[in-house]
Amino acid sequence: MDDNAIIDLYLARDEDAIKLTCEKYGSRLRSLAFHILCDHSSAEECENDTYMRTWNAIPPAEPRGYFFAYLARITRNLDLNIARNSARLKRSGLITELSDEMEACIPSALSADSRLNESLLKDALNSFLASVGKEKRIIFVRRYFYLDSIADISKRLDISESKVKTVLHRLRIQLKEHLEKEGFDL
Repeated sequence: MDDNAIIDLYLARDEDAIKLTCEKYGSRLRSLAFHILCDHSSAEECENDTYMRTWNAIPPAEPRGYFFAYLARITRNLDLNIARNSARLKRSGLITELSDEMEACIPSALSADSRLNESLLKDALNSFLASVGKEKRIIFVRRYFYLDSIADISKRLDISESKVKTVLHRLRIQLKEHLEKEGFDL
């Protein structure tokens, strides 16, 4: 069943929407959750919480054309909240490493300007990602959204780890320059 039909079921408050979402995207959402949490039971709980949040958010939201991205964002946010609550972030070198990498090129979430301009930041990030090639975009998203390791990205794209590191370094520099050009104070 296509995403628009599933969203129509959510809008009609038909519980089959959850079942169909689970059949279509359940394994991908569980995999995303497990990749961040490294715990099968927490990943399953997060997947179920994603369905509940989706049920409560549609309507009014209608994520047509980006339904999986919508679900993945919910899952990722839930994962990070679970990790924070269980103090795993303190023990997770990966999360800390990724935060440090992006700190230099993304405005601080604590600044009033960035909170007011969150939509502008999102648009600027999307325009940046649209301006880079497909492989670079995949590397960036796999690293900073899906939190894949350098080794996993390297295997997935059949390129060297050195190339992945170089591409990420250059992308962070380009992103910083792009955001400064868009008027963000870094």
